[in-house]
This record gives sequence, structure tokens and C-alpha cells, in this order.
Amino acid sequence: MRLLHTSDWHVGRTFHGADTLGALVGVLDAVALAVRQQRIDVVLVAGDVYDSAMPSGRHVEALTRALAEIRAAGAEIVLSSGNHDSAARLGANAGFAKAGGLHLSTQALDPDSWRIQLSDEHGPVHVYALPYLEPVLLRAALPDAGITGQTGAVRWAMDAVRASRAQHPGRAVVLAHCFAAAMGDDAADAPTAAAQASARELDDAPRDITAGGLDVVPVSAFAGVDYVALGHIHSRQVLAPAVRYSGAPLHYSFRERSPERGGWLVELDAEGLGSVSWVGLPVPRALTTIEGELAELLVDPRHDGTEGDWLRVRLTDRLRPIDAMRQLQRRWPHCAEVDWIGGETAPQVALRERLARRSEAEIVDGFLAHVRKGAGASEREAALVRDALGRVAAEEASR
Repeated sequence: MRLLHTSDWHVGRTFHGADTLGALVGVLDAVALAVRQQRIDVVLVAGDVYDSAMPSGRHVEALTRALAEIRAAGAEIVLSSGNHDSAARLGANAGFAKAGGLHLSTQALDPDSWRIQLSDEHGPVHVYALPYLEPVLLRAALPDAGITGQTGAVRWAMDAVRASRAQHPGRAVVLAHCFAAAMGDDAADAPTAAAQASARELDDAPRDITAGGLDVVPVSAFAGVDYVALGHIHSRQVLAPAVRYSGAPLHYSFRERSPERGGWLVELDAEGLGSVSWVGLPVPRALTTIEGELAELLVDPRHDGTEGDWLRVRLTDRLRPIDAMRQLQRRWPHCAEVDWIGGETAPQVALRERLARRSEAEIVDGFLAHVRKGAGASEREAALVRDALGRVAAEEASR
């Protein structure tokens, strides 16, 4: 069986205010083409299908068209909800969709609904599509499970997966939408705050998923299956040979570290995981960062050929230039971000960039440390903050 691992389509997301729907539709058309050319049997989408819990009509239409094209190309589709999706809306008519080869997994409290049985010439393949697991909701529904964060939520889910495997022999693939990392001592249930911060800096990890007690999930939590298709990180990453992030089909931030876009082609043989290879997708508009003084950048021939890119500019002028964005957009129509760093020292620049990566919980902790002159949130206060942020995130996702 040949599966294409994708994630984080974020239908409806903008890039610095610019509409990306047309570009995304083109890339998803390329997914359908890859299904035909690569003889792909199943396309996996590991969460964050939409960018909003309440997608507009045209975004729903665009997704419906893309899924229909992929299905017409010959692949079944397994799709799980992410933290940006409304599970109730995304999962509506799941039973009807299943008859057409579209498998929707959105019920976090129903492990039996996660298992989707497929088959090939070697026998059954069980795809366990874990919906986004909100620890606050799981803790309220399962008070005896001892779930305190995302690590506990994933461990609870994977225990259910392994129990199901014992009843349903065969090869197994898991979809999960979370922040996972190889943490060194993978047996640890709760990676340190320093380890979490270090891991987050690897890529544009959306900060809202760190609310509500979510933490970094160690790779060892996913033991016992043949392949783990992860979503949430927007650039491809290999945490282990059988545990990977595919990244998003489009660039959605200048912090995304990998220039390529695509998905992992996962081939299962009779024994389990056979091979994994990369299937590239077109990049409609590349990301480019340039640095220098405004007047020089506007005429510098070294940047010829970048006029069609998404552009981030770091201006080093001693004085802040007036109307820099308008001037830059004469040469680069898609200039999206301008930072003036000429009046900042290198440590100030590093501090500003570090602050921009902080989660909501870290911002609250920093505020408390400031007003208390050094003492941040206590363990109990941090737990209250995580719960409050998690409840807000859960309420927004359920709208």
C-alpha cells in the first residue's frame, strides 16, 4: 500500500494579509496529479484542514473540490481534525462521506471511531486517525485517566490504539496532530521548559497549540505502530525513520525553515514499513529574506530574479526610512514584512525575535516575573493559566 502523508492544509489562511486560496488550490491539484503518477492508494491529512473553526463558503467549496479531485484520481482519503478545525463541523456527515472513500476522524473521546480499516494484497491496514486531543476536555471527561497535558493525552490515545491492535491484527499507521520531538531521554513524561523552548525554535510552531497544558510529546509515546504521520509543524521533519512531519503544502510564515513543500510517500509491504520517500509539490511563491540599507536594496542587482517572491526585508539604515514598504513594493510587489534593525544592537534583535516566539503561557509568566521583580508563576498558578488558556482554545474550536 502506498500512502501520501500530508498535513496542515489550513484552507482559508492568509499570508501577511494576502489571500492564498488560489495558490493552495493549485498545489492540491498537484496532489491529485501525484496520486495518478505515483499510484498512491491513500492520502493522509494529519489535522488543521481549515485555518478557522468557521470557514467561509468559498473555502468549504475549495476543499470539497480538492478532495473530489484526489478521490477521482484513485486514492482514498483519511482526514483528522486539528486544533484549528471545528471537530463538529468537519466531522458532519462522516458516515455518508465514508461510503465515498473519504474517512473523517473528529471524535476525540471515541477511540473506536479512530480506526479505519483498509486493505491491500497483503491483508488489512489499520489507519488510526487521532483527532486533535485537547487535554482540558479529556481531563474533564476522563477524570481517572490522569491526563495533565498533551503528553498524557497522546499516551492515553496510544494505549487505546495498542489495545485495538491486539484485537485487530495487521499493519498500523497513526495520524496525530501535536508538537512532538526526539527529546534525548524519551522515557521522560514531561520534557523540561528549556527543551520545549529549544524544540519550538526549530520551526514555525503555531503558538496556540501550547495553551491548555500542552507540552512536547516524546517520540517514544508512539511506539508499537508501523508509521506515524504527524501534523502541526509546517516544515518537514524526521524525528525517527517511522515518525515524521510532512509540513504544510504552502509557506505560511517566514519562520518556516524548509524551502520545499510536499509530502512523504510511505510504502507498506507485507511486514510493515517498507520505504519512505519525498514527493515534492510546487512552491507558488518562494520566501526570500534580504538585509541592507533601503537605497542600496532598491537597485542591488544581486537580488534580480526575486521580484516575484514573498519578501522579508531587514533594513540596516542608521535612521528609520520613511515609507519603506511602499518603496520596496515598487520593486517587490509581494514584499510582506519590513523590520528596521539599524537602531538595534545584535542582542536587542535576538531578544525581539525570541520574544516573538513565546507562547501565551510564557507571556503570562514573563509578565508575572516583571511585576514581581523576578518571581514568575508558581506551579499552581501555571496550571491555572494553562487550564484557562485551554478552555478558551476549546471554546473557540467548538464554535
